[in-house]
Amino acid sequence: MNVRVSPTQLTSVAEKTYAGVLGKLIGVYLGRAVEGWTYEAIRDTFGEVEDYVNHRVNWPLIVPDDDISGTFLFYRALEDNGFPADISAKAIGDTWLNYIVEDKTVLWWGGLGRSTEHTAYLRLKHGIAAPASGSIAMNGKGMAEQIGAEIFIDTWSMVNPSDPDRAAAMARAAGSVSHDGVALEAACLFAAMQAAAYDETDIDKLLDLGLRYSNSNELNGVIADVREQCARAGDDWRAVRHWLGANHGYERYPGNCPMVPNHALLIASFILGGDDFQKGLKIAVSSGWDTDCNAGNLGALNGIRLGLAGLETGPDFRGPVADLMYVVGADGGECVTDAVIETRRVLRSAAQLKGDSYTAPVIRFAFEFPGSVQGFARCPLHQGRQAITRVGNLNSSSDANGLELSFEGLAAGVTGAVSVPTFIDPKPRGVSDTSYFEVIASPTLYATQTVTGSIRGLDAVNPAARFFIHFFDETDQLARLDGAWFDINQGDNAVSFKVPDTGGRPIHRLGLELAATHRLSGRIAILSLDWSGAPEHLTFGTSKELTPRLTPWDTTTFWTKQFVSSAKHWATDIYNTFTLSHPDSNGVITFGTRDWTDYAIASELVIELHEMAGLVVRARGHRRYYAGVVHDGKASIVRRRDSALDILASVPFDFIPNSRQLFEVSAVGDRISLSIGGKAIVAASDTSYGSGGAGFLIEGGTVPALGLSVRRIGG
Repeated sequence: MNVRVSPTQLTSVAEKTYAGVLGKLIGVYLGRAVEGWTYEAIRDTFGEVEDYVNHRVNWPLIVPDDDISGTFLFYRALEDNGFPADISAKAIGDTWLNYIVEDKTVLWWGGLGRSTEHTAYLRLKHGIAAPASGSIAMNGKGMAEQIGAEIFIDTWSMVNPSDPDRAAAMARAAGSVSHDGVALEAACLFAAMQAAAYDETDIDKLLDLGLRYSNSNELNGVIADVREQCARAGDDWRAVRHWLGANHGYERYPGNCPMVPNHALLIASFILGGDDFQKGLKIAVSSGWDTDCNAGNLGALNGIRLGLAGLETGPDFRGPVADLMYVVGADGGECVTDAVIETRRVLRSAAQLKGDSYTAPVIRFAFEFPGSVQGFARCPLHQGRQAITRVGNLNSSSDANGLELSFEGLAAGVTGAVSVPTFIDPKPRGVSDTSYFEVIASPTLYATQTVTGSIRGLDAVNPAARFFIHFFDETDQLARLDGAWFDINQGDNAVSFKVPDTGGRPIHRLGLELAATHRLSGRIAILSLDWSGAPEHLTFGTSKELTPRLTPWDTTTFWTKQFVSSAKHWATDIYNTFTLSHPDSNGVITFGTRDWTDYAIASELVIELHEMAGLVVRARGHRRYYAGVVHDGKASIVRRRDSALDILASVPFDFIPNSRQLFEVSAVGDRISLSIGGKAIVAASDTSYGSGGAGFLIEGGTVPALGLSVRRIGG
């Protein structure tokens, strides 16, 4: 059943993939607000859920969710292992361990024998490789046949457009990390349908195809019954939901979120929704059970099948989302992201698997897909009258890609501003907890980096503009710093903005403000914006300098949230900057982004009680990095890759116990170097990791750290 995608189909494949990513987000955000509600409670409160209801339950719309994080993290096993067409379950399990921070990210941490994914994680952590980690033999039938095998499979389908054979094979390998039995068969069935939906839109044909990838007579029989019930019910979806509750309710299956009821509901929603994107999601969410999972899978399938046009026939689902998403994992700089960036990544993987290439924009914001805005919106922190009236995509009215900003009534004292998030939001007052999934992230933008781009003046007379940032100040409140004003001339204008120093405090938003001395209305377009590479020179002082109100008894801060820690204990220290403590191996604390290439990180470490301690560079998750460390009377350059810690170079090194030593680790090209006290100690060459974030490593002990700096080396 392999289908080769011709070059003439590439644009269609790209847009269908983008629509699939958007469909996933829309479905999850629709369902997340009522996850855990009973069918009756949803019916009595909302009737039918036809649009976002997050505001009615006092939640933000954009929330962290395992369905999103797992979907867009776990398939990175392909990228991280050289894009093998026969990716193994073990490699995907290793990817789990690299990106998951225990008890914090991606999964529902419900406990061994209670949460299927948590149980599988613990198996992996203790050396039981996939697929044994998710097997019935290891965890029991009830634990292994829950819904999770299906909820993460969308990207495995998207990297195999028109190739249901390989999509199903990869879904089986990925699902077996944590699941087995009927759960695997449902995942394979649905993955094949999604891959085939790039070419086939007929619902019955897709179902018939999907059934050929399921080896479960039980599952196939349930689907046959669902199809029959849907045919009988016509347009009465509640009649089908009643039948599902009576014949396939949760009480008929072991575990707390069984696959069969949810998969049956997913198939029913697909059939009954037909070619109406909104209707299918309405049924999936209004029916209860695992609402965000079912709606997310259905949204992805129908996004691929119906394309971007299919998303436009009902309410404006795309506008409120604005492409935004969180992919929460150990690679913190990859967390705050958007549907365009993630679509590019999927398409690059798909091309690599086919031996082709996908030429995606290398700049962060290119707005290349119809309707894309990549998180930009009228700035929610704007003071005074807002002159921006619309933020949309330029290619709806032009041949060019870009972000179109319409403004009305700019004048002295009246400006307009747009902005994009570069870090997590503080919890708004009066808003309840968004979910049991915490947003753990590093910023995407740092002080002393340079933002470059192109802005098009669309009229003869255009406004002036300036960039600005919002950041968290020493009182953990949002403050603003502005760049210089510049004129926008008619045509294309190259622009740049060196981000001001914030003293190590995280940047929350990047924005653009428009102004005019006399009343002006019109349009401009942001054609592109980008930044990359490590900061020119980023410095953190002591905790007391960063947050003056700290006391030895109260060290709570917001600025520390920009670090992702898998160390057991990590906190600010009133007399230093941090104290790092971890009783076992591989306690890692990182920040920064995957595009940091050549740079050095430095900090003064108090070395005494530890087995290994030092600084990390080019981290790509918490089990793939280089580090310059001291251990066992030696100083070494080490490389971690999954469970292996390789010593690349080592020399004897003695230190005075409880002494404070200035460590600096640099990465330039293929050379990783460690200096201590300003003296070069040891270096090694390796090409495994060309870029990544920075931070600390602590194993078997505690290390206080005073100060932290990162400086770019070279261009």
